[in-house]
Amino acid sequence: MFLLQGVFPKEISLGVFPKGISQNVHEGGINMLLQIGILLIGFLFLVKGADWFVEGASSLARKFGIPQLIIGLTIVAMGTSMPEAAVSITAALHGNAGITIGNIVGSNILNILIILGLTAVITNVAIEKSTLYYEIPFMIGITIVLLAFVNNGGSASVTFVEGVIFLVLFALYLGYLFVMARKGEPQDPSLDSNLNQNPLSKDAVVISDINEEVNEEAKEISIWKCLLLILIGGILVVKGSDFAVSGATEIARYVGMSERFIGLTIVAFGTSLPELVTSVTAARRGNAGIAIGNIVGSNIFNILFVIGLTALICPVPVESKFVVDIVIAIVTGAILWLGTFKNRELRKPCGIVMLLCYVVYFIYLSVA
Repeated sequence: MFLLQGVFPKEISLGVFPKGISQNVHEGGINMLLQIGILLIGFLFLVKGADWFVEGASSLARKFGIPQLIIGLTIVAMGTSMPEAAVSITAALHGNAGITIGNIVGSNILNILIILGLTAVITNVAIEKSTLYYEIPFMIGITIVLLAFVNNGGSASVTFVEGVIFLVLFALYLGYLFVMARKGEPQDPSLDSNLNQNPLSKDAVVISDINEEVNEEAKEISIWKCLLLILIGGILVVKGSDFAVSGATEIARYVGMSERFIGLTIVAFGTSLPELVTSVTAARRGNAGIAIGNIVGSNIFNILFVIGLTALICPVPVESKFVVDIVIAIVTGAILWLGTFKNRELRKPCGIVMLLCYVVYFIYLSVA
């Protein structure tokens, strides 16, 4: 003890940190917990805000006589992408490049490998013919377009013009959904073993299922309550995006992680909660067949609508490292297509492969 006292300060020799260091560690720990709390509150605001906004807007549209088909294809469908849109726009305006594009690319990878992987492990997931032959290839195609935009040798960002191109493609995609839904007017919203022989498209099934819920809920909702839900939902989405971006940024700085890692993992998971809830709920109700259509549609919305809209407001910065992540997003789309092509459904072995692929990807992100 006497030797230690002669070499080290009294506080350290007694096993106590100097007051300044102890105070900094204590304050740092409290700040870390505070930022985690802010991040979680942000996710909660995003999910509930989007839910209330969609409920209010859908009910209001119905009261003004707007067809349920249009409501399902626009308001309800875009509602699940509101968290990604709000976070990406907020992060882009604040200059958080890693969170802006990481949120979208990370969500698309997580949607396929984790959400569909988990769903396939629970039960076999049927796939509609239109999804297999048109929508999955389209999803892969627009992801390749995104790769071309960010790897064209010019500025490392998605520009205004490229955002316009994405929104034009988005309008064409909405037109495709409208035509597919009109070709098969909703009959039975449940997916059974005869779905593949039924001309009813899976998009119409999803829309029909959503619209029936909207019809029942909208009956007792007054106009003022619809407006209130829209207002509160919009405020929650905006504030939730602020909290999520702020909390994620501070956590990244405190832990020493890159914004890219946070955006591709934590933020991506938080903004994918609506898709996760929808897919798991569908699987538990025996309607797992809508899961693939839900995820593929969400991924298409994320790229065309979210990135396109964000690029109109401000350029979307893209770090060079994201080229690898975009390539991985393309590969995950190919895995989904190959895994469903032979048997027209996503089975447990493929689901396990997807989960293992995400584990490998997460390890890559951790060490990169």
